[in-house]
Amino acid sequence: MIVVVNPAAGGGRAGREWPRVSAQLRAEGLRFDAVLTSGPGDAARIARRAADEGRPQIVAAGGDGTVYEVVNGLLEAKERPETRLGVLPMGTGSDLCRTFGIPLEAVSAAAALRAGATRRIDAGRLTCAGPRGPITRYFVNIADAGIGGDVADLVNRGFRVINGEVTFSLAAVLTLLRWRNPRLLLDLDGERLELVSQQVVVANCEYYGGGMRIAPGALPDDGLFDVIINGDLGTLETLLLLGKVRAGAHFPHPKLERRSARRVEVSSQSRVGVDADGERPGDLPAVFEVVPGAIELVVPDPQANLSRSSR
Repeated sequence: MIVVVNPAAGGGRAGREWPRVSAQLRAEGLRFDAVLTSGPGDAARIARRAADEGRPQIVAAGGDGTVYEVVNGLLEAKERPETRLGVLPMGTGSDLCRTFGIPLEAVSAAAALRAGATRRIDAGRLTCAGPRGPITRYFVNIADAGIGGDVADLVNRGFRVINGEVTFSLAAVLTLLRWRNPRLLLDLDGERLELVSQQVVVANCEYYGGGMRIAPGALPDDGLFDVIINGDLGTLETLLLLGKVRAGAHFPHPKLERRSARRVEVSSQSRVGVDADGERPGDLPAVFEVVPGAIELVVPDPQANLSRSSR
């Protein structure tokens, strides 16, 4: 097993805590090699090389951005037939872990790595406008087009207060103060829509933004995205909704719509950012496509191997 540690995750908290966490993991019998990243893109390169070498398990130790990089390295690898993905949450949001019941404390989460249970889940493939032309990236949790990209930018530039929940909530409020809803053109599996929208959320899992349950009940193994379309919401309306979104109680709402789709295309005449697993890879136009069963994720509960959709 190789552990890819992002010491910058959580505003540097991961780097400060890693020596203690590493010692505890070894004391509990986990055998692993650890590699610390030194900058953006390192985690993807390390994961790609580890998968090509045939490592059976790659663990992302950091936040959702670290998982995002490791997933991209894993899915870009030439050889990855048996490589599993594990997560040690040490970042700001750690939203992927919430859907699967992975503890949000790293040493507690290590119990899942010891148990070795897995669940085969979908990934998303995103193609969008990058700084030097079209780029393709993968995500496993949630992507969106709209205000989320600007919120991600603010947090990734170093905005941190207290914890992930408060950080993302305040970042959303600050972003709202200068945000103007753009007109978007959507294509959902061939159905075209045109509307003024705050954001379009393309969800594989349930949570984003430090614990916001934006897509309650989303199934990460059903071959479909849950698409949440936020309409022309104003600042006050959004602030009143934040608590409901955190609790997953925001439906029904006259300005929110929930759809399912395998392929989502979003474009705009305005410059609109795209967010994928808390990172800002680029801008619209963007295409989001499901990649069924792309990742074998290590999970705490053996029953999680059974898709909830079959229960």
